Amino acid sequence: MSFSIRRLIFGSPLRSERAIHEKLPIILALPIFASDALSSVAYATETILKQFQKLHLRQDQFGIALGISIAIVTLILMVVISYRQVIYSYPRGGGSYIVARENLGIFIGLVAASALLVDYILTVSVSIADCVAQSNSALIQINSAFRELENHKALLSVFLVLIITYVNLRGVRESGATFAGPSYGFITLIVLLIGAGCYRLWFGGGALESVAAQPDPKAVEGLDWLIIVRGFASGCAALTGIEAISNGVPTFKAPEARNAAVTLAILGGFLAFMFTGITYLAVQFKIGPNESETVISQIARASFGTSMPGGILYYGVQIFTSAILFLAANTAYSSYPRLCSILAEDGYLPRQLTSIGDRLSYNNGILVLAFCSILFLLVFQGEAHALIPLYTIGVFIAFTTAQLGMVRRSWHMKPRPWIGLMINLIGGIITLAVLFVVGSSKFIAFEQPPLFGTTWFYEGAWMALTLMAIIVWVFYAIHRHYQNVDRQLSIIPPDVMKPFRHTVVVLVPSRIHRGILMALNYARSISPDAVAVHIAFDRSREQYLRDQWEAHGGDTPLIILDSPYRTLVGPLMQYLDAAEKVRSDDIITVVLPEFVPARWWHTLLHNASGWLLRLRLHYRRDIVVVSVRYYLD
Repeated sequence: MSFSIRRLIFGSPLRSERAIHEKLPIILALPIFASDALSSVAYATETILKQFQKLHLRQDQFGIALGISIAIVTLILMVVISYRQVIYSYPRGGGSYIVARENLGIFIGLVAASALLVDYILTVSVSIADCVAQSNSALIQINSAFRELENHKALLSVFLVLIITYVNLRGVRESGATFAGPSYGFITLIVLLIGAGCYRLWFGGGALESVAAQPDPKAVEGLDWLIIVRGFASGCAALTGIEAISNGVPTFKAPEARNAAVTLAILGGFLAFMFTGITYLAVQFKIGPNESETVISQIARASFGTSMPGGILYYGVQIFTSAILFLAANTAYSSYPRLCSILAEDGYLPRQLTSIGDRLSYNNGILVLAFCSILFLLVFQGEAHALIPLYTIGVFIAFTTAQLGMVRRSWHMKPRPWIGLMINLIGGIITLAVLFVVGSSKFIAFEQPPLFGTTWFYEGAWMALTLMAIIVWVFYAIHRHYQNVDRQLSIIPPDVMKPFRHTVVVLVPSRIHRGILMALNYARSISPDAVAVHIAFDRSREQYLRDQWEAHGGDTPLIILDSPYRTLVGPLMQYLDAAEKVRSDDIITVVLPEFVPARWWHTLLHNASGWLLRLRLHYRRDIVVVSVRYYLD
């Protein structure tokens, strides 16, 4: 029955040989691995403008955002070229972690891995939170009553995380087929939006609906380098997700490396065009950030209007933008479990993360990702822009370690690939500089509302760096444990091969029944030195028990231990301690007689003393616990 329900919910189990058929063609791999990067155009421009707004920049100076976006697009193209080399050099996947581990040492590799893990968790949190924000923007245009949903952003976000977790538990290929339509719909509508917006600006007389931001009464004069740097650091959110394809190369159809590289090139082209186009329209329409409406929504209103027939395209943009933000989380669900599996194989994460489920997906990694993402959403109350500063730090650590690792690899190759080496060196220096800029400008921020009674806690890259440091420490702690276990298990002392001497203790309840006799026969088959032990709560029943034992217990001695405090565990432990002292060379086997009821709910009518005893005895050295079950009809 339970198997049938499981099959109905998650689908029929897939044989291991089906793994090759579950690999992805480019048309399905793009929506799975590129949705995170593509979705960043929905909030990267808005993040730049929000930074300008917080620094009280004049509206007519917002045009610098276009120059910033061009600089970021240049960086995007360099990173894409660099990661194409990573794909061809390391087709087994693992991305920045594998590159850094093999070329820069295990410590830098683990730093890159911790950055990627934090990045993927925040990918889910940021994407889902912004998906809720985009949806609310569209709903508010329909009816202002939907503003009430603003108070439930965190719960709505958690609900969406649970949905995408369920889809991924059904398998990678099935999630790709599910998400292909919304991804390609988003690309199509954003291209149409950019085209329509440019038409309105160049030939159509301007915006269809008023979206220009109101002047800021606190606006300051002048544009200094700090404003530009902070805007650039904020806009670098557009680079998130580019590295995901290099982590999941093995999931592509053969030839894996070539297909992954083609997918990455397609992603880079779309991302550069869409990000630049959105920023250009936001600047030209003089749009400013709005608490109740996203920048994408304002651009769509200016380009299409909300009245019909253009309203169809407006609401289409909002629906598909929400959908791509929802699907962006799927990039993390594809890459995070695979990276966890690689780390687990290397002994830096629990080995359970290498397990592949019925549907050929890494179920344990998927569930860990879902739990961590929900935790972030609840702590930050579903606020996407509060999470983004944590987000970009991990991305640029991964970029920098990957590119510098490729530089070292190229340097040791014969002959040296000078073109690739220079591309990676320049890219590594730039991303390292950006990492410094992002880290310093976002290390502590005071503009956000307080969380836990403090203003500095709410937004700050220091949190991401602290979390990465903790994760690296956990990596080393887990690795030391596995090394210790392997060292102890690999040593075979000479006395291990000696035959065991047994002392067998059969625990006897207050009356003798068939289950007791089965356990007694089992104990005698192990050792002639079997002994029965009864823990007496009521001494008045002692003689009755002895009479029963004389009739059925044979020549096995019965020892009755008094328990004045009516506890089963204490007297038994004292007896076992004494037995170990008398026969220090023996293995003591404790036999627990148990009967199994015919119905599961019958178990509720009986005590759980056997389970409690097994739990207490589990950590006792030189004691073996055996359950002898008698099954009732």
